[in-house]
Amino acid sequence: MQIYVTVAGDTWDQIALKVYGDEFKAGYLMQERLNLPLLDYEVFPSGVFVYVPDLDADAIRQEDDLPDWRKD
Repeated sequence: MQIYVTVAGDTWDQIALKVYGDEFKAGYLMQERLNLPLLDYEVFPSGVFVYVPDLDADAIRQEDDLPDWRKD
């Protein structure tokens, strides 16, 4: 697991784009138990520690199950 330190103005999807390369993976950040106290943030101030879970094969495989219109 990594830790991302926010920059003022970050949002969940922007953080996901920075750490995973895909803003649609914001849900993985928000579901992380250590990030639950942060869910009230829509726009982050600077200096907040966001825990970045490693994506496992199941998470990546779930994307493969999406219909074509839901993929990128």
